[in-house]
Amino acid sequence: MRTQHKLATSWSAVLAAAVLLGGCAAAEDDREHAAEGTEASAKEAEAPRPRLVTTYDGGIMTLDAETLEVVDDIPLEGFNRVNPVGDGRHVMVSVANGFRLFDVGVWSEEHGNHAHSYAGPPSLTDTVYETDTPGHVVQHGETTVLFGDGDGRIQIFNTDDFLSGASKPKTVEAEEPHHGVAVQLENGELLHTIGTEDERSGALVLDTDGNEITRNDECPGVHGEAAAKGDVVALGCEDGILYYKNGKFTKVESPDDYGRIGNQAGSDESPVVLGDYKVDEDAEVERPERITLTNTEIGEMKLVDLNASYSFRSLGRGPDGEALVLGTDGKLHVIDAETGEVTDSYPVTDDWKEPTDWQQVRPTLFVQGDRAYVSEPAKNSLHAVDLSTGEVINTAELPHKTNEVTGVTG
Repeated sequence: MRTQHKLATSWSAVLAAAVLLGGCAAAEDDREHAAEGTEASAKEAEAPRPRLVTTYDGGIMTLDAETLEVVDDIPLEGFNRVNPVGDGRHVMVSVANGFRLFDVGVWSEEHGNHAHSYAGPPSLTDTVYETDTPGHVVQHGETTVLFGDGDGRIQIFNTDDFLSGASKPKTVEAEEPHHGVAVQLENGELLHTIGTEDERSGALVLDTDGNEITRNDECPGVHGEAAAKGDVVALGCEDGILYYKNGKFTKVESPDDYGRIGNQAGSDESPVVLGDYKVDEDAEVERPERITLTNTEIGEMKLVDLNASYSFRSLGRGPDGEALVLGTDGKLHVIDAETGEVTDSYPVTDDWKEPTDWQQVRPTLFVQGDRAYVSEPAKNSLHAVDLSTGEVINTAELPHKTNEVTGVTG
């Protein structure tokens, strides 16, 4: 019999006692000082200045998203991962002891019926939101949520608070530590995965008081998340997709007994979730050539054959909700998310092969607005693609082989 999940402390108690762990109050002072330095050196710009943040073995590069010129190069040892906070200015860097806040140095301030935009030097702040084995960062609606795989700590922020410096989280603990993810819905409900270090089985949802609303244990190997139009959250399973919508979970089964979906990409413009698709449970590295499109309005899944494989860093969504997949044939495939038709295939890179180790560099797709950015580590290059035409409008040769790529809008 399933036991009812109860939080160790009530949500209201957590709110009352919300603090940054491990000396983050002092770290916040350091961040404010760093922000003051960034803002003191910033200059007003005519318009927002989007930037890209890329990682390499031993550091982080910041690039101008328009020119692809290197703005700054900050050494940082280890395998670094980056995720946008969602405020248009900051990203989180996963480090050994938690999530470290990186100020990308561009932002805009509302002023009546217009805004003033600024650009200054990036700053890797001293603020670390401590956790054991930092995992997923999810920005959804007005909140940003961090999940710690090693301790099950979930840290929830109002995204805009990062701009004002009042960036203290409220915290919730998962039932047991596991490689998981958490999302706060627009109505304040909190969805998070359930599992252990050895096995993951599904997800549950808590109301704003921390009481369990519902759960589903029929998503073996639950991994990743994507949001779809209508405040829908989808999770990948080893046998399909599990999504939460209007207060209940719905499971969409894969057509194969083992049909694993572990990585997804969603869009606020579409009810369809793009996912990968693997069918060989015993493969060390499976190089699939099919992707999934799961329609959360009707609960149906389509398989689309690309005639080219791809990696977990190949999935993205365009400005109108179109599905984008960077194939190992070097092409950016554009797919109508509703029909599954491959409408365009734009050549961007040379052919490539997914490496065995997931931490090794490989071409990576990142989409911001109507631009797709595609890295080509074999040539130390980064390409900018205009999604309205498919044209590669800019290519830069970089001093390092890039691994992860993300960005901020400024």
